[in-house]
Amino acid sequence: MFITLASLIVMIPLCSFAAKPDFSGQWTLNESKSNLGEGRFFSAATMKVTQEGNALTIERTRTGRNGEARTTSETLTMDGKENVVNGDNRNSVTTVTWSDDGSVLTIKSKREFNRQGETFEMNTTETWTLSGDGKTLTIQSDSSSGMGERSATLVYNKN
Repeated sequence: MFITLASLIVMIPLCSFAAKPDFSGQWTLNESKSNLGEGRFFSAATMKVTQEGNALTIERTRTGRNGEARTTSETLTMDGKENVVNGDNRNSVTTVTWSDDGSVLTIKSKREFNRQGETFEMNTTETWTLSGDGKTLTIQSDSSSGMGERSATLVYNKN
C-alpha cells in the first residue's frame, strides 16, 4: 500500500506538467464548421503559425472587400507581457497568456486606428484551443469597437 501511495504522490505532479499545445502549422479556415457572424472580412482564410520557445508568430491572410489577398504578420511573446507595435496609422498593445492548466492560449489586443483624422479603438480577445489530435484549431474571437460588438467562432484545419 505504501508503494502505491508513494507512486501516486510522484505521478500527480508529473501530470500537472503536461506539455502546452503547439499551434505551429499551416491552417485553412473551415467555413462550414465556423460561425463567422458579421466578421467575414475580419477572418483569416489561411494562417501560418510558428511557435518557438516563448515566441508566437502569426501570419494571417485575409481576402479584402475587392477580392485581393492581404497578409499581416505579428510576433508575440507568450508570457503575459505587453507587445507594443506603433505604426503610421495604427498602434496596438497585445498580451498573450496561457490558462492555468496550459491548454488554452488567450490573445488580448487593444488597437487604435487613425483614418482621415479620426481615431478608432478596437479591443479583441481570441481564445485558442487545439483538438487532441492537433489537426483542428478553434479560435473564439470577441471584439468591441465604436461600431459595436462582434463574435465569431473560427475553425481551422491543419494542412
